[in-house]
Amino acid sequence: MFSFSSSSKIIITCSKRLAPYLEQEVIALGFTPERTFITGVEIKGTVNDCIKLNLNLRCASQVLYSLKEFYCNGPDNLYDELIRYPWENLLTPEGYFSVTSNATHFTVNNDMFVNVKVKDAIADRMRRETMKRPDSGSELSGAVFHLYWKEERAEIFLDTSGETLAKHGYRKIPGKAPMLEALAASTVMATKWDRKSPFVNPMCGSGTVAIEAAMMATNRRPGLYRKNYSFMHVTGYDASFYSTELKKLQEQIIDVSGLRIIATDISEDAIKISKVNAGIAGVESVIEFTKCDFEETPVPETGGVVYFNPEYGERLGEVSALEETYARMGDFLKKKCQGYYGYIFTGNLDLAKKIGLKASRRIEFYTSKIDCRLLEYELYGGSRREPK
Repeated sequence: MFSFSSSSKIIITCSKRLAPYLEQEVIALGFTPERTFITGVEIKGTVNDCIKLNLNLRCASQVLYSLKEFYCNGPDNLYDELIRYPWENLLTPEGYFSVTSNATHFTVNNDMFVNVKVKDAIADRMRRETMKRPDSGSELSGAVFHLYWKEERAEIFLDTSGETLAKHGYRKIPGKAPMLEALAASTVMATKWDRKSPFVNPMCGSGTVAIEAAMMATNRRPGLYRKNYSFMHVTGYDASFYSTELKKLQEQIIDVSGLRIIATDISEDAIKISKVNAGIAGVESVIEFTKCDFEETPVPETGGVVYFNPEYGERLGEVSALEETYARMGDFLKKKCQGYYGYIFTGNLDLAKKIGLKASRRIEFYTSKIDCRLLEYELYGGSRREPK
């Protein structure tokens, strides 16, 4: 039987530029990073540690537990190494598994070929040892194994997550061009919000940013909204350990007295979608949703954070139409948000020039393949105070 308490290398992956925020989360959970790189964090730990990470992390994509590292100089070499691994200790003949890979080698021009080679090695070993082989396919609903192969170094991992952790599970209606939940969480973490003062989100769209902010303030973790992970389909899985960790998530939810998270949008459909998503996340009562133009968004006098995620405009006509919108956002921040920190997330820095304010920070992010910035503005003056 495979041991969930044996220590090994763990690679926690994330989208590019999210690693600093993932590292913060990992440290907050009590782990010590051995290294942090552009798309992830490496630690040492057990599969039970992976269960805790899967349930708690907001910024991660996958949690990979290393099974074997080896020299590999071609597909045949790959097969020979993997057929020697005791897969019968991880899988049952009645189970289901899938394979993903990231391969860079002169003998490889198709990742699917690599995936098939790994599947063949696992299936042949299982057939030899148990007289039967598990089913396999592309769906990430059972046990998942990930091969990392670069030049002559290869490593096979148990992907304890399966489906990506970057989607947090509450957003059943995505809306128009929604921000990925892990990215939204990272951008909120990048702000100077204290999770107690007002968080104002005009142009809220499907509500992702406001919902992530509400989840952080009330200490709700993504594991509350998901019921299936790859680790559940590996021999040795202790359902009681998972139940204990899930119970901790439920018990650590807090109520923040006087918390105001305000989300507005000019689209009635967007507000309806946001309310549904917030309801699934359990934070609809925490967020004040209003249908209105962003200039009519209520801004409390106490100071806090105002966060915009406007459209970027991919065609010339769209960009021209958005110039006025960006200028209006700048006016709104100057006139109505004194004493706040203002944030605008955009993938169009030419449009950002129309805001008419000097950014105190330009924090780098990616969304899909678009180079983006979270622009921070310190909005001095007035009676509003800065958040702690």
